[in-house]
Amino acid sequence: MENFLFLTFNGISIGSILLLVALGLAFSFGLMRVINMAHGEFILIGAYTTYFCQTFLAEALRGPDGAKEGLVFLLSIVIAFFVAGFFGFLLEKFVIRHLYGRPLDTLLATWGIGLIIQQIARSYDSRNLPVTSPQWLNGALQVSDGLFLPYKRLFIIGLSIACLVAVYLYLFRTVQGRRTRAVMQNREVAATMGISTRLVDGLTFALGSGLAGVAGSALTLLGQIGPQLGTGYIVDAFMVVVLGGVGSLPGAVLAAFVIGMFNSYFEFYTTATLGKVLVFALIIIFLQWKPQGLVGVRSRA
Repeated sequence: MENFLFLTFNGISIGSILLLVALGLAFSFGLMRVINMAHGEFILIGAYTTYFCQTFLAEALRGPDGAKEGLVFLLSIVIAFFVAGFFGFLLEKFVIRHLYGRPLDTLLATWGIGLIIQQIARSYDSRNLPVTSPQWLNGALQVSDGLFLPYKRLFIIGLSIACLVAVYLYLFRTVQGRRTRAVMQNREVAATMGISTRLVDGLTFALGSGLAGVAGSALTLLGQIGPQLGTGYIVDAFMVVVLGGVGSLPGAVLAAFVIGMFNSYFEFYTTATLGKVLVFALIIIFLQWKPQGLVGVRSRA
């Protein structure tokens, strides 16, 4: 039973990480139909923003009980969202806006921009950089004698839930969210109703980039950061969006936790490499049977 609970928690933890990473891509690729190969580099921007917050706010980190340290880390998550979102807005305004309807050109352009961002990070410091986690996230919650749940993983699960709730409130409880859904469903009709589709595109892409920055900030809790941080997650992020159903946020949520659970169990009973291969194989087989994904978007077409 302890093994079962541990594997289940591990699967939920992996799913929450994949959800944080893929939630931003669900906007750019799933809703806007833009293949953003620089999504991993926005994760990198969020991680480095957290590192810089700790570096330049070192005086605030000297709290005797670690309270200031935790406050700076929480603040760095918010800053990472706005910094990555700002760069995403600039990317959409000056590059992607001129490439709509040309997916291959968008792919090549964002891939090249991703390489530029990686090189900038490598020029600053090619080594892996450590980020100090708050003291209150060290340790684990003891459920039983053989079952411990790390506080860092619990925090990432809570952060993913908070981001999901925030996205839901934005899309369904705000005026700008309704405009976003209107443009994504029918751009021409939304434009005739007076909605600025270009502004919606920019803000939507900025939101997706900001969520990637939040994911990068959360990933600093799991290890050191480096120029190749986002590269390891870009394939998993696309896999989550495609399996869940392109354009479906509920599908992305479901796909993230399904992949996390299968990944956890397969890696436990086989090896890490073989477990990843089995997950890929199951996804390919499932998409052959149901190409629209777990939660396909219904349309008249």
